[in-house]
Amino acid sequence: MQASFDELGRPLSDLSFCVVDLETTGGSPAKGARITEFGAVKVRGGEVIGEFQSLVNPDEHIPAFITVLTGITDQMVISAPRIAEVLPSFLEFAAGCVLVAHNAPFDVGFLKFAARDLGCQWPNFEVLDTAILARRTLNRDEVPNCKLSTLATKFHATTTPNHRALSDARATVNVLHALFERLGPLGVTTLEEVSTYTSRVSPAQRKKRWLAEHLPSLPGVYVFRDARDEVLYVGTSRNLRARARTYFTKSETRSRMGEMVQIAQRIEGLVCATALEAQVRELRLIARHRPPYNRRSRFPDKVTWLKLTREPWPRLSVVRTILDDDADYIGPFRGRPAAEGAVAALHDTFRIRQCTQRLSLRSSKSPCVLAEMGHCLSPCDGATTAEAYSDEVSGLRAAMVGDPAALVANVAEKLGALAAAERYEDAAIWRDRLAAFLRAAARTQRLRELTETDELVAAAPHPDGWEIHVLRFGRLAAAGVMPHGAITQVWIDALVATAESVEVGYGPVPAATAEETECLLRWLDQDGIRVARGSWQCASEGSARHLPNFEAAGLG
Repeated sequence: MQASFDELGRPLSDLSFCVVDLETTGGSPAKGARITEFGAVKVRGGEVIGEFQSLVNPDEHIPAFITVLTGITDQMVISAPRIAEVLPSFLEFAAGCVLVAHNAPFDVGFLKFAARDLGCQWPNFEVLDTAILARRTLNRDEVPNCKLSTLATKFHATTTPNHRALSDARATVNVLHALFERLGPLGVTTLEEVSTYTSRVSPAQRKKRWLAEHLPSLPGVYVFRDARDEVLYVGTSRNLRARARTYFTKSETRSRMGEMVQIAQRIEGLVCATALEAQVRELRLIARHRPPYNRRSRFPDKVTWLKLTREPWPRLSVVRTILDDDADYIGPFRGRPAAEGAVAALHDTFRIRQCTQRLSLRSSKSPCVLAEMGHCLSPCDGATTAEAYSDEVSGLRAAMVGDPAALVANVAEKLGALAAAERYEDAAIWRDRLAAFLRAAARTQRLRELTETDELVAAAPHPDGWEIHVLRFGRLAAAGVMPHGAITQVWIDALVATAESVEVGYGPVPAATAEETECLLRWLDQDGIRVARGSWQCASEGSARHLPNFEAAGLG
């Protein structure tokens, strides 16, 4: 699921902010610097509702250059309370507020260090940094830098910062309110929008956030459409409205997304019962519409498979399409080069023919060079029997659909010989060929665990009860949330009765894309999943057990 806010739209006017500034004996608490003064102003709705100020005895000498900077001397703090007294009072003052500071990592860093040193639990404050917000809001034509003194002058603050905590906090309040006033006409009116604001989002783009206003704050799939109602982009979120609005208010590092938002004229929201249903519907919509601004999952049909043909003299073939021809398939591969590498590894172990023409059982063609080198049993010229060739094919088929121990042993022996001869580059090529095969074979075996199951009903805990999914032949057929107190069997019967009737095809993925089935498998692998009906079993033996030995093996 894509990232989303738990809730959207806490207006700035409804929140209390505690603007804090500290004076210290140095730049880093980890290097021994300590707090010498607290200053804080609490504001809400643009009004000051409280102030907090206290000197702090740091129990150490204040360096002369700090005294020159702040005016705070040893004599001023000698009778002041220590941090153990002041910090709890400040935390009580700031409780329930959004913490604000200018260069917040400095002030918050000192506060957290002091809390940890005293054994106090640090509250989970939300923090707003006016320095960062100013850099995102203002440009160099307006201010040469974002120092507090510069901003206070720019916004005509009623208090001049002077390196004393309360004065600097008061000046920061003026800067904070001035920045809020700058952002208001741009439609930035909530804490979430302020926290993610950047001037790189154009005013025109920001004004289009109304496109998301009608979306519910529920999980599902969102679809951006253009003026012709063509699909531009598909995504998922646990909160449709919150996620969609971020495209108009948040810094979008992907330039294509900014372009997409400019074109978009409508956002469609599809509410889903569960996160898994949303993920599956996203995959299906991307595959159906092939949105230009989605990068992944657009072409599930353009994948590569390795096929062991069904003919009198079977052979290997790299294909794009799975046919209803009773052949054996493994994949999908990451690309054609990976599939061709796997073919090379198989041909080195199993001496089946590599030619592509169709051969009859009584073929009488001239043998090729591979036959003369002993790399092929040469059925083309009658040099082998159908029984001997069938045995070789059976070994190959076992490697593809079962345990490829013979293939692994052969390639491992080759790797050892090449490494001993210090031919590490050649060894790496063979390692990658074997790894490509093992990945694809393991992927197919994993897919078949679910695609050969006619129906599976599984459940996972949900805040409102249990989320229930009906899976048929590796395809999601139904999803829902069974509420607390429901009669389990009756509720599941009703869900199953309304589930999609799945039309079963052929091959490793007969009813869905490999990506969808793998999405379901990842969900089933989670802790807490319970099977309500049906059964499925993970393959204990097969290609996957060999894969760790070759994916990242060192060769010298």
